Amino acid sequence: MASTPTSGSQSRHSLGLLAHLARVAQREGESLPDERGLRPRHYVVLTLLRDHGTATQRGLAEALRMDPTNVVGALNDLESRECVVRRRDPEDRRRHIVEVTDTGVEALAEWERALAEVEDRVLGALSEDEREQFHALLIRAAGGQLPPGACAEADQAPPAC
Repeated sequence: MASTPTSGSQSRHSLGLLAHLARVAQREGESLPDERGLRPRHYVVLTLLRDHGTATQRGLAEALRMDPTNVVGALNDLESRECVVRRRDPEDRRRHIVEVTDTGVEALAEWERALAEVEDRVLGALSEDEREQFHALLIRAAGGQLPPGACAEADQAPPAC
């Protein structure tokens, strides 16, 4: 027989709430208009390249924890829209080095402005200080779950994610 919660008893488990909030944010983010036809995964690639510089295709796949085939597909999309360029590594012609273009940086800036509006809607119940604290707690909780190089050095306050 299922027990009925007593008044005043609340679950202190946060993962369900976090998953719900993530779904709401994802749904809102996916509804953003994008004239370039880019998807959230494209913006993750652009963010990594902008914030951490050029990378090899393999390095991107490892950092993003994505299948290399999916990375190549995303890079094909981004390259066709002139958001990235790929060139052969002069030291190892089998490798491609990927670099974000000015067009890619511009697309990313537009996305981040629109995403700020989404964040305002999703986290509107929190004050600015609470949002900063929430962000810091998420970084700390994510710990080893973040892709390598996802945030600036840990000794920076606050970490630049």
